[in-house]
Amino acid sequence: MEEAERPGSAREAQEPGRQGENAAASPGHRDWARLIRARLAGSVPRHGREEWMVPGLFQPGDARRLLPSDPVPAAVLIPLVERSDLTVLFTQRATQLRNHAGQISFPGGRMEPGDEGPAAAALREAREEIGLDQRFVSVIGYLPDHVVITGFRITPVVALVQPGFELELATQEVEDTFEVPLGYLFDPANHRLNRRADLAGEQVEFREIPFGARTIWGATAGMLHTLYRVCAGPQAP
Repeated sequence: MEEAERPGSAREAQEPGRQGENAAASPGHRDWARLIRARLAGSVPRHGREEWMVPGLFQPGDARRLLPSDPVPAAVLIPLVERSDLTVLFTQRATQLRNHAGQISFPGGRMEPGDEGPAAAALREAREEIGLDQRFVSVIGYLPDHVVITGFRITPVVALVQPGFELELATQEVEDTFEVPLGYLFDPANHRLNRRADLAGEQVEFREIPFGARTIWGATAGMLHTLYRVCAGPQAP
């Protein structure tokens, strides 16, 4: 992602509001932090093409032929905030950006030569984009790479984030941040499947998660679904 200057004043991270959170999360009372720690323990980045995931599709199948042959390495941070109910911290991209303007995403971007692996890249991008101090972040593992047809191979870095942090947004790149309870995101009742035309003009099925006035979809929703499947098992919906 492009670097941008940040405003001078810091903004304290808030508890999630009530615009979509009233929906009951049927899996919401599970100890997701413990389960995710256990399932991702010892995980390492896996970059092999045979393990690439296509956003929104757990088993890509024929969609692999649409993927770039040599995608650009990138990394995102999936920040799980350790509140009374675990939440996920999202960014909303600035509307003036050339690519993916206004979309919901995780902090992240392409890997730079000085990054010592995906975790370092994800932590750097989170610091640059939203001012998230690494002192509050504990990396707990990795998901398989997600490859997008715009040319990136994204390594999702899963981390627990202690409350008490303050955020300082790079406003040329990030318009807003917000949190969503993980139980809400993991509840299949809150998901919907849509078909969209990809860059090749073919119809591809994508998972979407509406939350108030926002919709989480594309690579972001695909990574969340992968995390859910890792935790709940391959037969999970």
